[in-house]
Amino acid sequence: MSLTRYNNPWNLLNSLQRELHNPEYNRLSDDDAATANWTPSVDISEDDKAFTLLADIPGVNPDNIDISMDKGILTIKGERQSVSTEESENLKRVERQSGQFYRRFTLPDSADAEKIEAKSEFGVLTIVIPKQEVAVSRRIEVKH
Repeated sequence: MSLTRYNNPWNLLNSLQRELHNPEYNRLSDDDAATANWTPSVDISEDDKAFTLLADIPGVNPDNIDISMDKGILTIKGERQSVSTEESENLKRVERQSGQFYRRFTLPDSADAEKIEAKSEFGVLTIVIPKQEVAVSRRIEVKH
């Protein structure tokens, strides 16, 4: 008796629908995101003085990283170079992703955009975003 594996023809369509409704997929909304080849993993922490982002970017030259802050949105993009043609002829397996990456984060009003610092060390990009004093809301009396 032989066993025949049954493949549901709807699996591909269901998989595509899951991917399109995935929030990770939908957060990439502009042209840079549409051309990103991979997405680095990021950890975000917060203390009394700053927000800290740690992004895994092994093999990325710091000169190929662009970090910008505009209207409360921190954007990290860059590129990891692929292996050279000479090296690729001898490859038997390729699992490391190369090409462009892109991440965006909405920061709170307490983030001080003027004092953001970034460094890349041992394949980890560290971005420190200091906090600034947030204006306290107050009630304004209407005179009559």
